[in-house]
Amino acid sequence: MSEIKLIALDLDGTLLDSQKRLSYKNEYALRACIQKGISIVPCTGRIWNGVPEVLRNMPGVRYFITVNGAVIFDQETRQVLDERKLALPLALDIIHMAKQFETMYDLYIDGCGLAEERFMNQLERYGVEPTIQSMIRETRDIVPDIMDVVTKRGQPVEKINYFFGDMEERKRAREALLARNDVVVSSSLYNNLEINALGATKGEGILRLAGLLGLDPQETMGIGDGENDITMMQKAGIGVAMGNAEESVKQAADYITLTNDEDGVANAIEHLVLNLH
Repeated sequence: MSEIKLIALDLDGTLLDSQKRLSYKNEYALRACIQKGISIVPCTGRIWNGVPEVLRNMPGVRYFITVNGAVIFDQETRQVLDERKLALPLALDIIHMAKQFETMYDLYIDGCGLAEERFMNQLERYGVEPTIQSMIRETRDIVPDIMDVVTKRGQPVEKINYFFGDMEERKRAREALLARNDVVVSSSLYNNLEINALGATKGEGILRLAGLLGLDPQETMGIGDGENDITMMQKAGIGVAMGNAEESVKQAADYITLTNDEDGVANAIEHLVLNLH
């Protein structure tokens, strides 16, 4: 097995516990890796400013793979190293397409989250759990009409999210989106769909960052729990699935660790990288 020099970490359901907290044990494991010169890279569906401050402020955490691989950001130089965004006409088409389904939608553009005012008082209707509701309210700018704002900005879009209260509607929307063949469709929650540009996956993000850093793909590790983490299992040198991961993620992984409420990240790092067991 190659020596691991980069560890890409999903956040929700992986590095963070069920209350969205970073445990002492997980933090200690990350800091031990940083001391050994290993790059710790948050690899998330969130935008950069949605990453918990404890990670953004942790000495040694320099690179971030955000929005499911759409943006690779160097915090030290404040530069975007690589991006794969939805072109404006395609993004507008996907927003318009949402109106065919019983869905709430929001998106990320230029590092900011946008959500429509009309959805904010009925998040439960779309199956949005309380912890996710809090995150949406904290990380989105509330606007009257997303289509109008995006059109006026005239910029490409990083990611579009659909949320569903009805799983049959979710299935119908997924099938329609996949039939397009011009976007990547994944999910990180049981009730959502995440729409990215082609090439914007976490696995591709790991490979591109490794290339920029002069690392062999075999020197990377990816740890995750959701469907949008499967590409990490496939592309990274070692793919680690959380104990609470979806079955499809576990099947794609090289190693299965404990759950996110049992410090599963620390457990995997101790076993596979720090050789403490």
